[in-house]
Amino acid sequence: MDSGPHSRSLSSGRASRGPVGSFGRNDGDGSHAVRAPKGPDIVAGEVLLSLENVSLSFGGVKAISDVSFDVRKGEIRAIIGPNGAGKTSMLNVINGFYQPQRGRITFKGRTRSKMRPYDAARGGIARTFQNVALFKGMTALDNIMAGRTLKMHRGFFWQLLRVGPALKEEVEHRHRVEEIIDFLKIQHIRKIVVGKLPYGLQKRVELGRALAMEPDLLLLDEPMAGMNLEEKEDMSRFILDVSDHYGTTIALIEHDMGVVMDLSDRVLVLDHGIKIADGSPNEVQSNQAVIDAYLGVSH
Repeated sequence: MDSGPHSRSLSSGRASRGPVGSFGRNDGDGSHAVRAPKGPDIVAGEVLLSLENVSLSFGGVKAISDVSFDVRKGEIRAIIGPNGAGKTSMLNVINGFYQPQRGRITFKGRTRSKMRPYDAARGGIARTFQNVALFKGMTALDNIMAGRTLKMHRGFFWQLLRVGPALKEEVEHRHRVEEIIDFLKIQHIRKIVVGKLPYGLQKRVELGRALAMEPDLLLLDEPMAGMNLEEKEDMSRFILDVSDHYGTTIALIEHDMGVVMDLSDRVLVLDHGIKIADGSPNEVQSNQAVIDAYLGVSH
């Protein structure tokens, strides 16, 4: 496991929020990263993102049905649910990849009914994907530099020549990227083609590319998927550090309930596109509708 200037130990901080094993895996060693408690009424700041009565259908299939929730500045907001619950569809609605048939979305005080992914990125929304979406033939450094594209103001011609103002701008952006590389402790792979990297490091590079956009809202689609325990512990550390160091608001989808309960400030639970619970980790994991959705009930 990486060691370095992380602000928390995986075994330190507040006590566990509860019996995380009630949903599935529990490593039993207390090694999940943890956040400081914020009390029973968790309010991290003013509302950054609000969704009101959002519905999304594909033909006769309802992916999301009349769902409302918000994300507050500075918090880590989890979206969970069984397979097919509509979690990824919800992220796709937030960053403009899908356009809902009904509902209203307000981000940073501006209300919209439709938005393209490009507009979402320019507005301050970045994301990672369940399946790593990197340029596999490019180095880790160049992949993270790609995240600075929207921050570059010089035209293609000047960037191609790499002289004068364009060169100065590139140096400034590379300095920013090097800071992110140091933050994620991937200096040793900065010049390696990402297609040759282990899966866990590819996920870290993808996180770096998202951070390079300097987002107000970071969407993480199953950041722990396919990782072993050590890789999950490392990624948990970095998610906490991103929240603490950069003050970035995070909304994440994750199937590892131990990670979700330890990292999250608030948890939204979906089942077949319907919101069945929304609250603190303690409230959610003791909710009978959530337990039924995960463990199944006889009919």
